[in-house]
Amino acid sequence: MSLPRRFLNLIVENGANPGIRSLSCIDLTRYPLFHPPLPTATTMEACSSSSIISQQQQTADAFNTKNKHADGAAFMVQEKFQLPDPIFSFKAQAADPDYGWNIDCLPLADRKVVCVDQSGRAFLFDADTDQVVTMPSLNKPKWRPFSLFVPGTDNDGGDGEGSSLYIMEKSPKSEAGCSARCSDQFEAFVYRKPTATASFMSWYCQLLPPPPYVRDYAYIKRRHRITSYAVVAGDDDGSRRILVSAEDAGTYCLDVASNMWMGEWTLPFLGKVEYVPELKLWFGLSAEDQLLAAADLLAMDSQPELVSSWKELEQNRVWQVTQDPQLVNLGSGRFCIARFIEKLELGGDFDNKLTWQDFVILTGVEVSEPFDLPAEAPRNQRTSMGQSKERISKAKRSEPEQGNDG
Repeated sequence: MSLPRRFLNLIVENGANPGIRSLSCIDLTRYPLFHPPLPTATTMEACSSSSIISQQQQTADAFNTKNKHADGAAFMVQEKFQLPDPIFSFKAQAADPDYGWNIDCLPLADRKVVCVDQSGRAFLFDADTDQVVTMPSLNKPKWRPFSLFVPGTDNDGGDGEGSSLYIMEKSPKSEAGCSARCSDQFEAFVYRKPTATASFMSWYCQLLPPPPYVRDYAYIKRRHRITSYAVVAGDDDGSRRILVSAEDAGTYCLDVASNMWMGEWTLPFLGKVEYVPELKLWFGLSAEDQLLAAADLLAMDSQPELVSSWKELEQNRVWQVTQDPQLVNLGSGRFCIARFIEKLELGGDFDNKLTWQDFVILTGVEVSEPFDLPAEAPRNQRTSMGQSKERISKAKRSEPEQGNDG
């Protein structure tokens, strides 16, 4: 059973220097994203009926109070809070003329993150132990990559034998060659022994073949952006597969044991997709309207369909969406949905100056069976990211732990 997570990790850009990132960890015990659950049959047996009615009414009142100042916001509680101080900052070296001055942060497992700069140099940071581990450099730098972590057979903490972090260009260019040949656009950090008799393990970088459409003449005219991706585990045999779905090119499945690709249909999601073992379903943001949605991805021979979807937030009419939302799996059917918003307001002493406010809305959602509706009413927390247009253009946005994963 997946355990609920205590920390939500945010990677925050430095406004003055795009090559600097900071890691902030939001303690969800201090900044809870969820309300206490409504009374159940078990709690009703343990409490008097009068206290149950009182608690039920108070909870219902909290859930059904409309925010009159949000101009159409749904039934929810919105709270502003200040981001905690960063626990770690990291900086890319001098700019590369082709890739600029940049550092990508790719989640591994638990509170571990792999950081890769514009030249492909990499290191691993563990927020639990405050340790930095050197990593091999990528064979070729990646431009706006996404990543997927596949745990080893004996450990899911990121340091078990066979654990792998797959890294791929989000918009790979077309290539010549056979489909089985490896490509520098797709590679993995693999944790393994250097030889069969070695007594220690280390990280190694391995090139992999790209999805078949990259070398298919039918798709050579333009780049096809990868819009969603997931790790799928077999029910009985313990096998694991990676799914990637590219716009106008379909979805392809990689068997991580053989590194062979197959399939050609489309995932109904946008961005990363997460598996919830308690519900035996995969959850992500729907491709059509970017709502939290669920699907069964075990059947690989046909187009998967969404089982259900939920709308966790009514957006204000004056809000402008600045980038794709992101989904973070908190365990036990709980998720954090981050939506990035920009708002134009009148400011100044005489309300004669247009100002921009850039902020991220974090919404906690829990799903349990039966899931016609979320198990808990959503609770939103909003943190301000700037006070003016100029400030925002320099400060950029914060990103929940996926970094460039989407």
